[in-house]
Amino acid sequence: MKRTLAGRTIIVTRPAEQAAPLARELERRGARVLVAPTIRLMPARSGALTAALRELAAGRFDWITLTSAATVDVLRDRLGSPDGARAKVAAIGEGTAQAFRRWARRDPDLQPATFTTAALARAFPRGSGRVLCARADIAPEGLEEALARKGWVAVRVDAYRTVFATSLPREARDALRRGDVDAVTFSSASTVGGFVNALGAAKGTPRVVCIGPVTAAAARDAGLRPATVAKPHTIEGLVAALERALPP
Repeated sequence: MKRTLAGRTIIVTRPAEQAAPLARELERRGARVLVAPTIRLMPARSGALTAALRELAAGRFDWITLTSAATVDVLRDRLGSPDGARAKVAAIGEGTAQAFRRWARRDPDLQPATFTTAALARAFPRGSGRVLCARADIAPEGLEEALARKGWVAVRVDAYRTVFATSLPREARDALRRGDVDAVTFSSASTVGGFVNALGAAKGTPRVVCIGPVTAAAARDAGLRPATVAKPHTIEGLVAALERALPP
């Protein structure tokens, strides 16, 4: 493995339980990695979610949309056996699809080439029946309406809550203040929101590298200027984007 990021300090803002794969790949390339989670994902505890999962297990949904690996974790924890997910599955992103494969031992029935909810809505077939949209509490509107225009009855429930960090770990905070950070990575719009909530929108340096266009738009809205956007919108793509943004 070439040490393409040797001497570089990079902040990873993913939730703590999701940070290891990206941190490991960056360290293999010689980077100093500061894991500074800017959000925590908390399972939702609601009657609406319980009722929806009961209906899913009973086969009363035709499809379920999975927009993040965290949603798969909720299904695994609440349903146990994948036999409880008795519906076709539409997944956004390779990380989500991999999490589903590990749990269900099968591929999603639909996975758009572009890892956005807009792409999922475009790829979704026309039809009738019920679609369970189990999403983050702060996920934007739009998917359910797009599915309804194609004939489906979309039922949205919160699968998990997103809690923004109020501060960053001291090592990351101090490195940012000293100007010692070469890049900050963002893997979702919510990690951008958590970063700004914890620290404020740092201008100029360090470089901002985003996993996809939705995350990049959130960064711009927060006053951050993305140096580059990963393509494909995966962890591997994010590492390659960092190598482009931080040439030797």
